Amino acid sequence: MRDFIVSEQNEASAVRLLDESPEPRNGSGFTGRDDVPTDYSLLDEYSRAVVGAVERVASAVVNIEIQQRSKGQPRDIAGSGSGFIITPDGFILTNSHVVHNATRIVVNLSDGRDCPAHLIGDDPDTDLAVIRIDAPQLAHVRLADSESLRVGQVAIAIGNPLGFQASVTAGVISALGRSMYSQSGRLIDNIIQTDAALNPGNSGGPLVSAAGEVIGVNTAMIRPAQGICFAIASNTAKLVAGWLIRDGRIRRSYIGVAGQNVPLHRRVIRFYNLPLETGVLVVSVEKDSPAEHAGLREGDVIVAFDERPIGTIHELHKMLVSEQIGVLARLLIIRHTEKLELSILPAESPPHP
Repeated sequence: MRDFIVSEQNEASAVRLLDESPEPRNGSGFTGRDDVPTDYSLLDEYSRAVVGAVERVASAVVNIEIQQRSKGQPRDIAGSGSGFIITPDGFILTNSHVVHNATRIVVNLSDGRDCPAHLIGDDPDTDLAVIRIDAPQLAHVRLADSESLRVGQVAIAIGNPLGFQASVTAGVISALGRSMYSQSGRLIDNIIQTDAALNPGNSGGPLVSAAGEVIGVNTAMIRPAQGICFAIASNTAKLVAGWLIRDGRIRRSYIGVAGQNVPLHRRVIRFYNLPLETGVLVVSVEKDSPAEHAGLREGDVIVAFDERPIGTIHELHKMLVSEQIGVLARLLIIRHTEKLELSILPAESPPHP
């Protein structure tokens, strides 16, 4: 009998607590107190940001189907990937490995149309390529300034993983300034790491900010790992896409280093009166490269190239254009705490088959 009375009391208490619990008003997600948002309201804000970004970009994301030559195969093999429209007259940015050596390219637009495409330019060194379709007034994306990105901000991937078109995944930027090898064997610098899920078929699709701007081009994932995926920064994509649209290929110089952006010590900045607070840390030096011949070492920090301040890898890449091939330049570096000036002769980056 006592147990029955206790259970009745517990039930009455539970009902009373439920009756006293404040309910959200007008579906706003807020409690009876105006100054205390619930988890629902925070989730709604996040959801609205993701939905808004997808709505601004999704119509410009395409599926790319290709027929590709393969060594040792008697016939072409089929493949697919993603891409996104960067101009209203049909230029599309994607990964080099998606369209490299393609004998046939077909683009599936978000409105259901299928359009034949042709290759404008291909750069295996950055795993980027531009193709074009003949269609006017297309929805297109805006490429953001990737130098303004911060670790922890929202990152949204849109693409066609495993053939599932217009799939969206969301996460955050996990790290900036990573380096990874392209299929050509050259290191790609200034890579964005994200935990937004990528799968085969996402390659070439956009990585998008909450503002609906493209911050990167999705390019790779580490298969055994979970939540470790990579995208080529939008500033690199803008630079490469411009060259490919103009010339159809990139004839670039190179010095043979892999690097990452690093802050400079304040004492070093003041002592040498340096104009920038960052530089490019030399992570590795290629054997028999211009950098090795110039005496560059791992751990050196590049702060100027040919008397122009260098604060980021992107700025160094912008300097290494075709006009620098075979032209002697001066490299200003910080080695430990000592400022050194080296003479370097950039060479031409070899073309790829």
